[in-house]
Amino acid sequence: MFHRSTPLGLSGPPRDRPAQARRYASLSPKVEARSEKFQARLETTRLDFQLRLAQALGDPSPLALAGIMVRSYRRYEPGPSFGTVCTATSNTLWTPDASSTTRGASSSRNTGAGRAYVGANEDVLAWDIKKGELLSRWQDRDNRSEVTALSQCAAQPDLVAAGYGDGSIRVWDALTGQIVVSFNGHRSAVTHLLFDGEGSRLASGSRDTDIIVWNLLSETAEFRLRGHKDQITGLVFLRTPVRRRQSPHTDEAVDVGAGGEAEEWEERYLLSTSKDALIKLWDLTAPHCVETHVAQTNGECWALGLSPDGEGCITAGNEGELKVWRIDLDTLAKLGGSLAGSGKKTDVLASQGTLQRQGRDRTIGVSFHPKQDYVSIHGSEKAVEIWRIRGGEEVHKHIQRKKRRRREKAAASGDIIAPELEAATDTPEVTDVFVPYVIVRTGGKTRSTCWAAQKGSKALQLMVSTTNNQLEMYTLTTYKAMQQKSPSTREAPDYSRALAVDLPGHRTDVRTLALSSDDRMLASASSGQLKIWNLRTQSCLRTLECGQALCSAFLPGDRIVLLGTKTGELEVWDIGTSTLIEAIPAHEGQAIWTLAVHPDGKSVVTGSADKSAKFWRFDVVEEEIPGTRRTTQRLKLTQTCQLKLADDILSLCFSPDQRLLAVATLDNTVKVFFTDSLKLFLTLYGHKLPVLNLSISSDSKVIATCSADKNVRIWGLDFGDCHKAFFAHNDSVMAVGFIPHPVERDEGRTLFSASKDGVLKSWDGEKFEQIQRLEGHKGEVWAMAVGRTGETVITASHDRSIRTWQLGDDLVFLEEEREKELEQQYESTLAANMDRDYLDEEGQQADADVAAAGKQTLATLTHGEKLIEALELGFADLDLMQTYTQAKVSNPNLAYPQRNPVFLALNNISADQHVLATLRKIPSPALNDALLVIPFSLLPPLFTFLGRFLQQGLQPELSWRVAYFLLQAHMQALVASGGLREVLGEVLEAYEGWLERERRVVGFNLAGLEIMGREVREGEVGVEGFVGGDEGREEEMGKGKGGRKRGFGNVA
Repeated sequence: MFHRSTPLGLSGPPRDRPAQARRYASLSPKVEARSEKFQARLETTRLDFQLRLAQALGDPSPLALAGIMVRSYRRYEPGPSFGTVCTATSNTLWTPDASSTTRGASSSRNTGAGRAYVGANEDVLAWDIKKGELLSRWQDRDNRSEVTALSQCAAQPDLVAAGYGDGSIRVWDALTGQIVVSFNGHRSAVTHLLFDGEGSRLASGSRDTDIIVWNLLSETAEFRLRGHKDQITGLVFLRTPVRRRQSPHTDEAVDVGAGGEAEEWEERYLLSTSKDALIKLWDLTAPHCVETHVAQTNGECWALGLSPDGEGCITAGNEGELKVWRIDLDTLAKLGGSLAGSGKKTDVLASQGTLQRQGRDRTIGVSFHPKQDYVSIHGSEKAVEIWRIRGGEEVHKHIQRKKRRRREKAAASGDIIAPELEAATDTPEVTDVFVPYVIVRTGGKTRSTCWAAQKGSKALQLMVSTTNNQLEMYTLTTYKAMQQKSPSTREAPDYSRALAVDLPGHRTDVRTLALSSDDRMLASASSGQLKIWNLRTQSCLRTLECGQALCSAFLPGDRIVLLGTKTGELEVWDIGTSTLIEAIPAHEGQAIWTLAVHPDGKSVVTGSADKSAKFWRFDVVEEEIPGTRRTTQRLKLTQTCQLKLADDILSLCFSPDQRLLAVATLDNTVKVFFTDSLKLFLTLYGHKLPVLNLSISSDSKVIATCSADKNVRIWGLDFGDCHKAFFAHNDSVMAVGFIPHPVERDEGRTLFSASKDGVLKSWDGEKFEQIQRLEGHKGEVWAMAVGRTGETVITASHDRSIRTWQLGDDLVFLEEEREKELEQQYESTLAANMDRDYLDEEGQQADADVAAAGKQTLATLTHGEKLIEALELGFADLDLMQTYTQAKVSNPNLAYPQRNPVFLALNNISADQHVLATLRKIPSPALNDALLVIPFSLLPPLFTFLGRFLQQGLQPELSWRVAYFLLQAHMQALVASGGLREVLGEVLEAYEGWLERERRVVGFNLAGLEIMGREVREGEVGVEGFVGGDEGREEEMGKGKGGRKRGFGNVA
């Protein structure tokens, strides 16, 4: 006979139990191994018997073969995520309301505060700042990387570019929420994006130290700029004037202006800064670096801001240092109009001086106001410094005051000011132009700022995104308004927090989650906030100010939420009235780490750092309403008993049959007590670090524990033996849970675990195998809640998001799931190796500032393999059909040849159509990288098809683009081999023929337009002359603004 409170084989007095437990633990692996082998043999024998029985009966029906079918599991898929306003990994954009930009009608007065585009982990969110509503969510199901940079196109405000952590870029259409084009060229996170003024090019900078210029019209990468040695921190296009001359050949459609008059602007230069403390000027026409300067004196450059007129910029670094630069646009314009390297005699960039911020932290953002003379500068603290730029007259007055004060001071001391010192005073310093205006104190550490320049608004409006998951809009009083109000005042300008988007998310990490009994409401609690969510709409129903919550639970009825705080208080909240019913000092200032409601719903137990577990009974008491004789019912918690232990209590759990209470303590063990007598039943040894959470299955037979040692263990509750211990995650496992009330019996042992590695996993608690690995969070997962029937699993993470994982329609088979994981690992390794080989080839030209922009990915590899397959099939079929055509001339009754079944399946298309269709399916940004996958031995078939495409006029632009790129990529090998001379000659001849045909079409169209324009002008002159128009009308007809003559002005 064994004692009831000891596991099997652990009899004897309590002092001997640890030694016996160690002896039992040393024997348990052998016993478990033998047991597993026996179970495997038994399972194999059973399946073999069922298979033989089914064959003997001759009944291969699903019912007969049910016993030999592989077990399947229901698949969990990512559901809606919520709780994120903005993340600290990306900047923020402000844009006016869509009503004033898309419809273009200004009849209705714009009363909104605009909208904000923010990065929210892997999604891009559009917020209505005034209403605090989520307008749209842009997400790509194939993307798992977080957004790291955003940029809006000025020419087409509906285009927003988003850079991601894996180096990819997606250009979104704000109206439809669809991807316009995708690029993938960087090998690490994109840090900066910028459209040019026309919206035809996009410049991107990354942590891989490279800058890539993308052509949005052709959807290709133009080139890669490689001069910097660290991550890119700023990019700016420079607008330079274009000077035109009168054409000697024609006077039509050519601008005629005064000599030297700047008529147009172009953006052929790019300014970049990097963490390597350098600022570089790049020429984008003939890509090369024009100038390089040291931007900061203290080691790193973290921000770049360009003035609205383009004639100056500010760079920022560590310790609050700001450097002001002057940009000589005239020198740039002359340099652009001359031969390369022959017109540059002076530096384009010239340092004007250094400013010092009040904050000494790293400056990460500099933003000029687009219409007024203000600059916002911020670091990573809770402040934004606003600087004002003085006008010319004000600077002159300031210098005169300085000179007067210096004279007065010299006269008082009897000194004489030297003439050269007096003359030097006339030149203004940078501190005379830029002056501090006001410091805006924000509600969190600042991540980015954006000026909100609304029409008709006289005040300054600044939008700030903070690292604590909120957006704020501040209104500031302008200097002009202050002068008009009180010219002699020296008070600090006023500012106020006008609007904010903060309700849809927590300010700090969510530490606890609790689901209602019907899985419709979710309670999430953090330090200072308790929020109630509607899971169907993902909307926040209540926001309550609470203490630093560590654990929570819905009480029976789902109207009251119980919170345990770090200060040892139990807070009872009525979510219907949003009131705090009672705050009970339960554990004398020690943190309440866990609480669990009894299965009968009549009591609750709390575990604390004071090494005690206290039991509380729910009582309903009558209370008088102050000032009246009426009474009302109120819930009251009454302590019934207390369980003292030797260590801090970290987790508690009741068994569903109400028989046992499991307690995890700080000594790495789990103690199981009888609920009624509180006597010790089992002690579970095995974890090497404290157990952080535990859960008991719905049949009350097994218990799962998770620990900071990254392991999950499954124990039997009959004898306390460890059924299985497996390495579950790469970091501390924070939560574990069985399905409380499974619908199917097989799901009773389905287990979920969440860890600080950001991954949620599901396990089979009977076979001890992993079912699914669910990735999505970008930070540590702190809390998890499993739905009543397992339909939904909720997780909360350090990335501020609350994610739902819902059952889908697909099934999971363990072997297929493992095969998919191996395939993904192999494919990622293969793509990485190919990209590394590509980098090694580029490494031979590492000293060059300009290189081709390419990156081998799994997508480009797949497209290249498909093209190789199409070339092999197509060239064989082309040879077959040409042979058949030649033979049919001499033998008209020749039978039609047997073609490859692939062509028959594609409606008997030709080889040309098959290869061309494969080429057209390759996305334009990935075409060059896909062509690099093709081996040199397949170039003759490919050039053969390209020549046929050009001769037949099938996608000639695409064909010539492919041919031109292959000539560039394989030039040395083509010259060395010499075997493709004939094929390349045919391609060139076909290209010249197509070009001549296109030239004729264009010439014909131009001639037709010229005749139509002449007829229109003659008709207008004749009509005006008949009705009495003036004779000078014809001359004025072709003149635009500034007296410039435009050909065909009235046709447009």
